[in-house]
Amino acid sequence: MIKQNQKILNTIQVLIDATIVSLSLIIAWYIRFNSGLFKLEGHLGFNAYLKPLFLIVPLYLILYSYYKLYTPRRRKDIFTEVVGIIKSNIFGLIVLMTILFIVKQIHYSRYVLLLFSILSVLLTISERLVIRLVLRKYRRQGFNLKHILVLGTGEPAVEFLRKIETHKYLGYSVFGILDDNKKEGYKIKGVYVKGKINELDKILSENMIDEVIIAIGLEEYHKLGYIINETEKNGIRTQIIPDYNKYIPAEPYIDEIDGLQLINIRHVPLDNILNKYIKRFIDIILSVICIVLFSPIMIFTAITIKLTSPGDIIFRQIRVGLNNREFEMYKFRSMHAKNEVAATKWTTKDDPRKTKFGSLIRKLSVDELPQLFNVLKGDMSLIGPRPERPHFVERFREEIPKYMIKHQVRPGITGWAQVNGWRGDTSIKKRIECDIYYIENWSLFFDIKILCLTVFKGFVNKNAY
Repeated sequence: MIKQNQKILNTIQVLIDATIVSLSLIIAWYIRFNSGLFKLEGHLGFNAYLKPLFLIVPLYLILYSYYKLYTPRRRKDIFTEVVGIIKSNIFGLIVLMTILFIVKQIHYSRYVLLLFSILSVLLTISERLVIRLVLRKYRRQGFNLKHILVLGTGEPAVEFLRKIETHKYLGYSVFGILDDNKKEGYKIKGVYVKGKINELDKILSENMIDEVIIAIGLEEYHKLGYIINETEKNGIRTQIIPDYNKYIPAEPYIDEIDGLQLINIRHVPLDNILNKYIKRFIDIILSVICIVLFSPIMIFTAITIKLTSPGDIIFRQIRVGLNNREFEMYKFRSMHAKNEVAATKWTTKDDPRKTKFGSLIRKLSVDELPQLFNVLKGDMSLIGPRPERPHFVERFREEIPKYMIKHQVRPGITGWAQVNGWRGDTSIKKRIECDIYYIENWSLFFDIKILCLTVFKGFVNKNAY
């Protein structure tokens, strides 16, 4: 049933996208020639602008398909979809401009094409958001559900059931569990064991199952051949949650030796020299811009610190950065001068060491602005895991699994953990989970997303003491 629903939804989606592409070109033509916003010159007629739609619509639908905009969005986050829409439209615009250049069509307004691309992006994103919200609403009400069968009762199965229980908008309905180690009637997260794995064919034949989730333990992997044969015989889609999932990255890098696949345990996109140089170039440009933009605030802060509390304006503290190397990090002094030297003590909410003005600049994150100069020096990046003091690094490397992975990239002024609320005196474990996710999934668009989230909700934080 879910397959039919998906086909219908995809067909509707294609028709809507084709309509939006056409509508975007018509609106772009109207804005360019009828809105009065642009100077009118000799131009082609309306029909001449519409004729390329026979090329434009198929081109854009092919690009949307290439960037996986017609794959099920049930597990896809909106940011990934937005990035795909933007990439498709940029590439589409380049193709159209190239074609006009090749056929030497100088009268077709480039302003129309630019407006068309902008409108196409905005309208398509709006359409996708509306569809996403409508689908989630109906799924919460019990419609358009994907009926799944889970194999196994171990940690992978429990974690999977926990996540789909938390994210009800995904629209999963768990028929039951098959497991050889638990008796029928055993319950996990409200889901009952319905039988043994060798009853798989019978269960699939007698029930409407859309997908089978294999979450068995490593010791049961000899059953995979049987399971996959039975699911494929019944035409059921199958997905495997590896029992070693916790040891591999979110997007594993797979190498190959003569057909033998090797999974890289830790794929770091910033190991790529091009990615590294691009990120560094952007860090330099944006840090210079930010220093200029925030210079009035920094000057005011420096003067106020000097007038309200004796001592240095800038506080320097040793932190651990890229490749476990120590560096001197800069901050505006927010504590009384004699108390700023504590390298083994956390700052607390009502810490008596803080000055009154220091509490304010910490709350607004203004004390972090001098780190823009750390970025210029190359000790830090604008975006990355927050650096920690050597004392705590030595402590956490023993207490927190995977803690030291954060030092495989430059530390940042802000990061994925901070915009998700894991800042200040909060869970170190959760912070590291966010840091590792960032390291393994880095992209320029991810950095842009974090910067935007920092602007909207990252500066003022209740955990910033």
